Amino acid sequence: MKHRNRIARFLSAAFVLVLLSACATGPRVRTDVDPAADFSRYRTYGFYQPLAMEESGYTSYLTDQIKASVRREMDKRGYVFDAQSPGLRVNFQGVVREKTEVYSMPRTDVHYFYSFRARRYVGVPIWYDQTEVDQYTEGTLTVDLVDAARNHLVWTGDAIGRVTQKTPQQRATAADASVAAIFAKFPYTAGSGMPVAPAR
Repeated sequence: MKHRNRIARFLSAAFVLVLLSACATGPRVRTDVDPAADFSRYRTYGFYQPLAMEESGYTSYLTDQIKASVRREMDKRGYVFDAQSPGLRVNFQGVVREKTEVYSMPRTDVHYFYSFRARRYVGVPIWYDQTEVDQYTEGTLTVDLVDAARNHLVWTGDAIGRVTQKTPQQRATAADASVAAIFAKFPYTAGSGMPVAPAR
């Protein structure tokens, strides 16, 4: 039973990482920051132990892909990797939820009635709203930056989108794109407390 639960958690994480990979606009991204955090104090980073996505006790190619993507984004911003005593620890997690969206679509139809006056059938247009139900799976990939000394969350970013089944290569590409989209909204560089305008 424990083995089955581990497999189920792994598959859920795999599905999460296919966030709008086929959509040109990419996933929706939202972020939050601790307004009291002093980002000028942070120059190094490592990974949280254990990572939320590795709660099953082992790693996978997907978590390895996310780690590589995170390291690329943090390195680009001047942070130095330090597994032993980092200023920031990076954690990440994936969640999937079944969603139902109900909406109305305007429709038109033509009903025919026999007109005794005209001695023929007459078409009458009818307008109405048709209710549509869309059921889909939504995935959220969350990346947290935690002050290592205080074990306190200082910044978080979510990538949210519909989940679709893809090949392992496409899942890896989607995971990389989701991490990049999240860090595009991270406005700090190593040793600087002055945010720069994030990408829109």
